[in-house]
Amino acid sequence: MAKKNTNASQSGRRKLITKLNPKSPISEQYRTIRTNIQFSAVDEEIRTLMVTSSGPSEGKSTTAANLAVVFAQQGKKVLLVDADLRKPTVHYTFGMVNTQGLTNLLTRQISLQEAVKTTDIETLNILTSGPIPPNPAELLSSKGMQTFLSAVKEEFDMIVFDTPPVLAVTDAQVLANQCDGTVLVVYSGKTEIESIQKTKDLLNAAKAKLLGVVLNNKKMDKTDYYYYYGTK
Repeated sequence: MAKKNTNASQSGRRKLITKLNPKSPISEQYRTIRTNIQFSAVDEEIRTLMVTSSGPSEGKSTTAANLAVVFAQQGKKVLLVDADLRKPTVHYTFGMVNTQGLTNLLTRQISLQEAVKTTDIETLNILTSGPIPPNPAELLSSKGMQTFLSAVKEEFDMIVFDTPPVLAVTDAQVLANQCDGTVLVVYSGKTEIESIQKTKDLLNAAKAKLLGVVLNNKKMDKTDYYYYYGTK
């Protein structure tokens, strides 16, 4: 019998503070981000949201997961998609296997119903990455991705994409103009100003709708808070 990686599972679940401790100050900040995203939709509702960062280890996957949770807690039917087809982590966060997922779906090996996994949060569903492909950017820009987006919009109220860092690979830029909005995660004291500016320029060039920035790990009053700043 295969052993379950308990440490990895527990570590991933600790990142879901909005589920484990919904009354915490950090959870409240995630709800504030949710509200600001909803208010940013002046002309049309934000239904597909991409969460990315400039570089690795800045908290974009944690942010994507917790945003998906707070949207679900609002009663929306949510799909969290692991579109980081190079270093996927969503399956660790939710303690799931990743033998099948987005890559299998885009290559027409399985159906949407077979690929989507439910969670113990009633309206939150997960689509893990699936096996890591040799051509992530090509898959994300394929006709299969367009078909997938059309299909999930009929099934879900909110679709949140966890994507690779913008400066590392082109994947996020490829997906950016297909989503209604993009949130950029910045790690306080780590992310360089030049990197943020370059990331913003690349997203703008890709015709992304940059909604704002989440400042991660900003310490204030001995507590880690998450803040949301508009870009306009």
